Amino acid sequence: MPILGSIIKSAIDIRSRIPTRKNVYKQQVKQLKKLITKAQFTSFGKHFGFSDMALQEDPIKTFQATVPIYDYQSIFEAWWYRALKGERDVCWPGKINYFALSSGTSESSSKHIPITRDLIKTIHRGTLKQIVATKHFHFSNEVYESEILFVGGSTNLNYNGTYFSGDLSGITTGTQPRWFQNFTLPGPDIKALKDWESKLQELIENAKQWDVGFICGVPAWIQILFERIIKHYNVKTIHDVWPNLVMYVHGGVAIHPYKKSINALCAKPLIFMDTYMASEGFFAYQERPNDVQGMKLMTDNKTFFEFIPFNDDNFDADGNVKPNAKSLNITEVETDKDYALLISTSAGSWRYLIGDTVRFTDLKRCEIIISGRTKHFLSLCGEHLSVDNMNQAIKLVADELNIVINEYCVIGKPYQGLFAHHWYIGTDKPIDEGALKEKLDNHLKVLNDDYAVERKHALKEVIVTPIPNSTFIDFLASKNKLGGQSKFPRVLKGRHLNDWVAFLETYKK
Repeated sequence: MPILGSIIKSAIDIRSRIPTRKNVYKQQVKQLKKLITKAQFTSFGKHFGFSDMALQEDPIKTFQATVPIYDYQSIFEAWWYRALKGERDVCWPGKINYFALSSGTSESSSKHIPITRDLIKTIHRGTLKQIVATKHFHFSNEVYESEILFVGGSTNLNYNGTYFSGDLSGITTGTQPRWFQNFTLPGPDIKALKDWESKLQELIENAKQWDVGFICGVPAWIQILFERIIKHYNVKTIHDVWPNLVMYVHGGVAIHPYKKSINALCAKPLIFMDTYMASEGFFAYQERPNDVQGMKLMTDNKTFFEFIPFNDDNFDADGNVKPNAKSLNITEVETDKDYALLISTSAGSWRYLIGDTVRFTDLKRCEIIISGRTKHFLSLCGEHLSVDNMNQAIKLVADELNIVINEYCVIGKPYQGLFAHHWYIGTDKPIDEGALKEKLDNHLKVLNDDYAVERKHALKEVIVTPIPNSTFIDFLASKNKLGGQSKFPRVLKGRHLNDWVAFLETYKK
């Protein structure tokens, strides 16, 4: 029996028996009080009266009535730009030494998100909680003896004399506790590589030396890594190289379009564990095996959550929050409804609209799924098509037609005086475009009543263009977005739409 694996599993068993508080509302009140108390002497805290707010009978209501809702642009222009220049005590005590660069799926590709030591601690704490949660998957001691492979950003951060910047994964990997680094791959030299192709090649050449049991990363890049390892070693599946690989910890995008193609590269199906980590922090993880892959919201980890119902009362047609939008606390939400997520964190993100929409699947367990993005949805004429609708429809179509669809995107455009949706669907297998269009359209009608209504009226046409899966990767490469944290947006608008159309014209030639 592997001694180290036995020790790790015993530690997980002991920690999992530690009782946790069950009242999530009290947990959230406590987190908010901790946050505003620590930040009371910052410029932000003084401006909004945090010293008195922590003493209020209902600090949540006072907080919501006093502090406005911010998105990235508004909080950066009002506050964060000062921290970027090196000013201390702006939104969080001390000087901000790290800024995470956004992955580029939003309209602003150069967002700088403040990362503090306190926030890094919450991320490490969340990682430990996730490791403890593997107890529910009943792994053997031998599995815990294997290694964890992180396929992420470079730990070789940019430094401009004032602050370090890079992917959040690069920042957190470089600050992991030493004991944890002993169980993780790759080594520091590979972790530091900035060129994605060079890093990928190093991972491939070292793969045979490693005993990987757990792998973490964005789905598209994990699939590419598996494919290249299999080709390099001339084997049939990834398990011919990593026989003890059992779990894939993923996040960033929905896993549904990738499950079939990733498992096709394996000798035995992997266990998929969902994670909600963004450039702004670590918020939820899959605690137990479940069909919907709901993630447990960490209500006791220095983050205060609010939820804005994602509807026409609170958001305009472009996904911008309205000035009079009303937010709910953790006890006021319902299952099967979409909410735009607001966060307040130990990095000075206050009532910050992160851009994701979430849906509660289990209120008692506080479990959620990410249902889409506030800006990445289509509602040209009231069809209210979410990314979750799109993902489900794509999965159903792929299963029915027995094809692999890893990547896709959709644009909305004027059409014969009304409107149309134009889908670009990645598939490497010859396909009947008519059948693809009909099945996709029919599934969306079943999944979304508003879509079904508008298909009879203003949404005149659905256009489907099959293209090779590699087209999406080549587009990212053309924008210098190759890497473990880069992902393709599902709905294209504005600058991304213009770039995509221009790329396709060049690509065809």
